[in-house]
Amino acid sequence: MAHKKAGGSSRNGRDSESKRLGVKSYGGELISAGSIIIRQRGTKIHPGVNVGMGKDHTLFALVNGTVAFATRGKEKKKVVNIVPVAA
Repeated sequence: MAHKKAGGSSRNGRDSESKRLGVKSYGGELISAGSIIIRQRGTKIHPGVNVGMGKDHTLFALVNGTVAFATRGKEKKKVVNIVPVAA
């Protein structure tokens, strides 16, 4: 007997999990050392003063302070700095 596959079977049910990229701490926000500022693919935004970069291009704070976004250089590259909080 000839059979046709059941109509309810889904063949396209695969997709990767979202990576939750983006800005995690915005300009003017007070953050502590080690806090993640941005998760990104590649260097869309570069690390500035008191900001470190992980191997997956995640930017994080090296000191306690306030987040400040700026542009730098002829190419107007976006950078993020941490302005240290006065102790």
